[in-house]
Amino acid sequence: MSRIQKERDRLLATTARTVGLTATATTLLTLSVPGTIPLPLYFASLVLLACMGVAQFQLTTLARLTVWMCVIVVAGVGIILLNLLPGVQLGPSAVTTIGVIGAVGVACVSLLGPTSRRRTLVTILAGAVTLGASVTTLLVTGSRLVEILIFVAAGWVALTATGVWLARTVPRALKRISTMSRAYRVERQASETEARRRQGARLLHDTVLATLTLLAHSGVGVGVGALREQAAEDAALLRQLRLGFTPDPTRSGDYRLKPVEESTLGNTLESVKQRFRRMGLEVNWHGAGQVLLPSDVLDSFLLALGECLENVRRHSGVNEAHVTITDDETTVRAMVTDAGKGFDVASIEEGRLGFTESIVARLRDVGGNARLFSSPGSGTTVVLEVPK
Repeated sequence: MSRIQKERDRLLATTARTVGLTATATTLLTLSVPGTIPLPLYFASLVLLACMGVAQFQLTTLARLTVWMCVIVVAGVGIILLNLLPGVQLGPSAVTTIGVIGAVGVACVSLLGPTSRRRTLVTILAGAVTLGASVTTLLVTGSRLVEILIFVAAGWVALTATGVWLARTVPRALKRISTMSRAYRVERQASETEARRRQGARLLHDTVLATLTLLAHSGVGVGVGALREQAAEDAALLRQLRLGFTPDPTRSGDYRLKPVEESTLGNTLESVKQRFRRMGLEVNWHGAGQVLLPSDVLDSFLLALGECLENVRRHSGVNEAHVTITDDETTVRAMVTDAGKGFDVASIEEGRLGFTESIVARLRDVGGNARLFSSPGSGTTVVLEVPK
């Protein structure tokens, strides 16, 4: 038996137990009304009620369901037929007892009928026997007949229809839930596979980079002499600073230090990076370490760059941006990229390019330019150009 069938049978058995025990408790109350039935027959009815209640309670175990269904039918029919023994017309409480037992107490087995052919046969026989016992008891005792028979028939029809509806609806619902679970599991496995693939790619990248680094240094890394020379230069500089000497160099390695009318871009880029890091945006710098720019060009360049990074922080949906600085003999370029949600460039008004028109105008005032590349789901790239 599949899991769906087990869940269906468990639901039907739980419903049948609840309905049956409710009818049993109601029958106990109607039988307990004084004068309903002689005392010996009352005790016999209590025994039959106890047997029926135990059988109804055992339905949820899903073991020997057919046997418990037969016990319910036999006990219920026995309670109905006990009303024949006094040989007198039945009172209202006794008639109510027959109606409740026939329409609900015994009819609860009809909820389990659709689960198998054998139980369907038991349900049909139980309905016929219950209806026959009720008709016989009411006719022999000369009691009300039509109302009780209609009540009994209506109870069997209602519970049978409920059982059929639940038996057909529950499997469909469970199959849909199972289909959704499988789809979720497949999606999760695909995500895990993609994560493993990315992890493998990163591992391969790190391995290749480490191998190339080892080959570049001939397997020995930085030479001892170079380290000692650098340490000696650093120690000499620290000693001069400690003695109060203020260094005033004109060059640093391959870089020419700024004249009065120019500013170095490297230090200002680091300040921009730190400012956005404090606001939650990690900025990764690539390319030229230091570039000389006139002060007015530098101001316009940094304003445009900061506005681009602010747009990444607010609108891209990611917390990381990459800035690549390149320069040639005439131009300094900054390429700001992110892996965010992107947007349709055609939907942006002309002249805005993702940041304010005043920044673009200021770039153009100093001879610069700005270009924008983006598409939905593929991130955004902004290229800023200013002359040296």
